Amino acid sequence: MVEALTGIWAARHSEELKRGITLKLGYADTAIYQCPKCAPPQKYYTKAIAPGLRCKYCGSKLEFIRKISFVDVPGHELLMTIMLAGATLMDGVIFVIDATQDCPQPQTREHFMALTIIGVRKIIIVQNKIDVAGREQALKNYKQIKDFIKGTWAENAPIIPMSALHKVNLDILIQAMQEVFPTPKRDPNLSPLMYVARSFDVNKPGTTPEKLKGGVIGGTIIQGKFKVGDEIEIRPGLRIIEKGRVKFRPLFTEIISLKSGDEFLDEAYPGGLIGVGTRLDPSITKADGLMGNV
Repeated sequence: MVEALTGIWAARHSEELKRGITLKLGYADTAIYQCPKCAPPQKYYTKAIAPGLRCKYCGSKLEFIRKISFVDVPGHELLMTIMLAGATLMDGVIFVIDATQDCPQPQTREHFMALTIIGVRKIIIVQNKIDVAGREQALKNYKQIKDFIKGTWAENAPIIPMSALHKVNLDILIQAMQEVFPTPKRDPNLSPLMYVARSFDVNKPGTTPEKLKGGVIGGTIIQGKFKVGDEIEIRPGLRIIEKGRVKFRPLFTEIISLKSGDEFLDEAYPGGLIGVGTRLDPSITKADGLMGNV
């Protein structure tokens, strides 16, 4: 579904590509556009849907509305900790349910409970794979979803039948996103704060010492702004063991680059997903070593 909206396959880890499932947090950005002449939902597009930025119905030039970011989290119940790490970044949730299966599955219950505890209340439910399910199974699955959310905070959430593979009802999903997920107001004048959801080493095996790059952290800026050259503090920081006890030591480093998608920035503000290049030893940031820090 994320690929259908953005043109980006968010699962980039080698094991994810081999198995065709999400094992780590995936990220993708896109911009939402609208046709100035057509009515909703046909008026809504992303660049992946209309690469030429022209309306497929009337040919009008599309107008930019806003940029949004997706965090693709694992659905399997054994990977709940990764899902919870991603949930801290979210302003709203697209809750994808497989129309070919009975609902709720164990992971459906657990993810919904996690959202309830975290306090996420902006939700759109997508009933995916309707092309495979067939009419009777899709209707049965829809009723099961309605029964599952009845009496909960999500009782009135929109349920959108979709085929992400064949890009069916993407315009309806974008319309729902515009209505359910308003752009939140954030204060760039507050002290900067960022949630770290990923960290990694960008150096390839065999890189010589003089060409090594510092570790990279990724996440979302919650408030304030960051600039290239800023000195930052990362807490709780590095996990160490002293005399048999686990302790954490805050890390201090300098921002040497800021990146959103494929674009390098001088300053980064709240909203969206940001990659922060640092002077940290890449051995500290590799394999999500700093995930969960701020």
